[in-house]
Amino acid sequence: MRRALVLGVLIGIGALSVGATAQRGQEGSRVVEVEKLKDNLWVLRGGGGNTAAFVTSKGVVLVDTKNPGWGQPLLDALKKATDRPVMMVVNTHTHGDHVSGQLEFSGSIEYVSHENTKANMEKMEPFQKNAKALPSRTYEDRLTLLSGNDRIELYYFGPAHTNGDSWVVFPALGVMHAGDAFAGKQVPLVDYGNGGSGLRYADTLTKVHNGIKGVDTIITGHSTQMTWGDLKQYASFNTDFVNWVREQQKAGKSPEQAAAEYKVPAAYPGYGSNLPPFFGGMSGYIKGIYTELGAK
Repeated sequence: MRRALVLGVLIGIGALSVGATAQRGQEGSRVVEVEKLKDNLWVLRGGGGNTAAFVTSKGVVLVDTKNPGWGQPLLDALKKATDRPVMMVVNTHTHGDHVSGQLEFSGSIEYVSHENTKANMEKMEPFQKNAKALPSRTYEDRLTLLSGNDRIELYYFGPAHTNGDSWVVFPALGVMHAGDAFAGKQVPLVDYGNGGSGLRYADTLTKVHNGIKGVDTIITGHSTQMTWGDLKQYASFNTDFVNWVREQQKAGKSPEQAAAEYKVPAAYPGYGSNLPPFFGGMSGYIKGIYTELGAK
């Protein structure tokens, strides 16, 4: 039951992105927008989470692969940037709107993720049917891929959105893909079913900010690019949010009451708090933090 619920939620998350993209194109079309970020780095938007395409001397490395049914549209859009083949895919985390497109890929492609993300993906029925699309290479804390100007660094600093969030850095370009651990300036979605932690979220973000050097541009999970300063602010936002939740718990308020009363502090203009219903929405997120606080 739990596995089916989690999978249904992930497909639901992807459905939001599918709907938004279909409105921009013709009815029923699947449009992937291609944005050049650097000479050899593109961001492909639509159909799920933002995909990064890094063109190396040996081939293309993709970071995340979008929703079910969006694998071929992704590959078709990639041809606008390069004619080189996809040689590697890095999955930032387990959710269906970031990993499902690769189920449609063929050929010799290496799939890479954090070890917890692979374990989470193995529970998803589509990957049980197509294990070739699962990560074959994993890491615990840090992993270096390729070398020279093609070098990619993967980091894991602890649970946030899930328990396997990878921070993918392109050192030669000063760019990082954050996946949904930094989806945008908003109260974050936390997937407790896949090991996420609202209580530790801010600590993880702070470790990222302090532990990675040389990055100035961040590709987010679902919004436009952010700066390194935005990441620091996002860590502070999440710290303040958890402190506020502590106060609500001490005051004896239910998660539902707290959720109804929350307002984004004036210190964070442009931040949102209207979470979709996935994982219980805002009240579910607050309930999860209550549970974590009670377990300490």
